This record gives sequence, C-alpha cells and structure tokens, in this order.
Amino acid sequence: MEKKTICVCGAGTMGAGIAQVSAAAGFATILFDVDPGMLDKARIRTGNDLQQLLNRSKISEEKRNSTLSNITYASEIRDCVAEVVIEAIVEKPEVKIELFSQLAAINSPATIFASNTSSLSISSLAKNIAHPERVAGLHFFNPAPVMKLVEVVRADQTSQAVMETLVDLTRRFGKTPVACRDSPGFIVNRVARPYYIESLRLAEAGVAFETIDRLLENAGFRMGPFRLMDLIGNDINYAVSCSVYEQLGRPERLMPSTIQKTKVDNGELGKKTGKGYYS
Repeated sequence: MEKKTICVCGAGTMGAGIAQVSAAAGFATILFDVDPGMLDKARIRTGNDLQQLLNRSKISEEKRNSTLSNITYASEIRDCVAEVVIEAIVEKPEVKIELFSQLAAINSPATIFASNTSSLSISSLAKNIAHPERVAGLHFFNPAPVMKLVEVVRADQTSQAVMETLVDLTRRFGKTPVACRDSPGFIVNRVARPYYIESLRLAEAGVAFETIDRLLENAGFRMGPFRLMDLIGNDINYAVSCSVYEQLGRPERLMPSTIQKTKVDNGELGKKTGKGYYS
C-alpha cells in the first residue's frame, strides 16, 4: 500500500475528513467534488483542523505541512485515477452507482471501489459495477480524523484480496478495522437504532430532549441521542433509520419517528444548519 494513490469523492464533512486521514498517513490523496466551492470549504476546514492540532502540540509543523501537501483538489472526474477510490457522496444508490460506473471507465480493472455508505446494501451497489469483486464498504464515523473505528464491509461479490487490502489500508490510516458482512445497518448503525428510535418515542410521549440527553449522559454515554443526532445530521440519521427499517421488513420497533422527519422537512438538520433539536 505504500505507493498507492487514494481518491476520495465528495468534499463534505465526511469526505474531507477521510481525505485528511489518508493524507496524514502519507498517501497521495485526491479529493474530488463537482462543486469547486465545496473544495474550497474543504481546503479551509482541513487547514484549520491541522492548525488546531499544531496549536495543541498534537502534531508537528512538519506533519501539518506534509499532510497538506499530500492532498490535491479536483473538480474534473478525469482526474480521479487511483488505486483505491472511497466515495462519501449523497446517500442515494443510483448516484453512487453512476459515480462508480464513470470512474470504472477511466481506472484500472484492479482499482478498488469503497463506499462510505452508512446503511445502503454494498452488494446491490456492486452488482451494477464492472468487476464487482473489487467493490466493498469502508464506513468511517464522524469526525473521521478523530473516530478510530472503521467498518470494512464485505459484499456478496467482494474478493478476499480486496478485504485484506482494505483492512491493511485502514490500519495504515491509524484506524481500527472491523470486518463485517453486508447487512442492514452493518454493525454499529444496526445496534444504534434503538438508542435513537426509543429516545424519539420518549420525546413523542412528552419527555424533553434535554432530559433524555442528560439522563443517558449521566448513565455513561459520551453524548445523548439528540445531541448526537444534531452532530451527525438529522438528514443522515433519518435516512439510515429509514434504510434499516425498510431492509428489515418494516418492524414496528424500528419505525422512523415523525419528530425527526419534521426536523428534516423543515431543514433543521443540526450543527450544519445551526438548528436541530438544539440551536
């Protein structure tokens, strides 16, 4: 893996974070987005994040400079040629399939395509891509530079060699890889659904968001469910809940909440919009 180029598609919070992780690990990293404005924001965010780490003596000036120099920014898909491509774009399967199909046309048949999807079926994505054995999931958690866990998701078609390469790459990123099979919500989002859904049920019954958060934080959770949903983004969290609910056959216990749907419909997505369950 030492000489491989990593291409990250999508310059939002997650994509920019993954690119920073890759560049900090010493890989030549391409961050791609069709919107040059998103690339500018990602460049500024990455610079600020690294400067904060330097100010807190978490990294050296040399490390900051080398990380920045390892990232190139691209708004043309023809520049996305790499040994490993990680997509972190909108959670719509048709959009991800279209992106991977375009990239397959300009990359080697050996290029690995990894999706950062939170809950979409990797097997369903892979079956639409040429050489589906090189498609897998690589699910980072927000914020990517901080969170250690990465789920390495094996689709029905994924080869053992690709799984081994991605597990090795994840370790070189300084992360902790957990290999799992493709299933609704994988591991973490499957287990976490009741944390969010049951909390929303209590809110529907009239218990205040702040009360639920305070009680669960006092019980040992690092962040209450409503603060966490605001951090993740209510649009993303709601989409995952809907995806797991549908894929598992609509069990009543996992029915998505109308409270969260209303937040999404009103654009109250959390930190990224300035208002969610909290302002």
